[in-house]
Amino acid sequence: MGYEVKIRSAAQKYLDTLTGKDYQAVAEAISALEETPRPPKVKRLADSDLWRVRVKRHRVIYAINDTDREIIVVRVARRSEDTYKGL
Repeated sequence: MGYEVKIRSAAQKYLDTLTGKDYQAVAEAISALEETPRPPKVKRLADSDLWRVRVKRHRVIYAINDTDREIIVVRVARRSEDTYKGL
């Protein structure tokens, strides 16, 4: 059995702004986390329990709760200086 993916409202707002291939790529990457929460090339963010996966020019920031088998998508953002601020 896989993990349950939950998306915070801020991340969902950003997802709602995406269109076409960008939306499809990010949505597929998030969906793939259900089966593989730590895919190849995933990075753990320094000094936190958050993980980051790259999807084209976007970043998906998420937390993994292995005990409850949950993935919480905290932020989806375009790569910029502000992507990691406030996490």
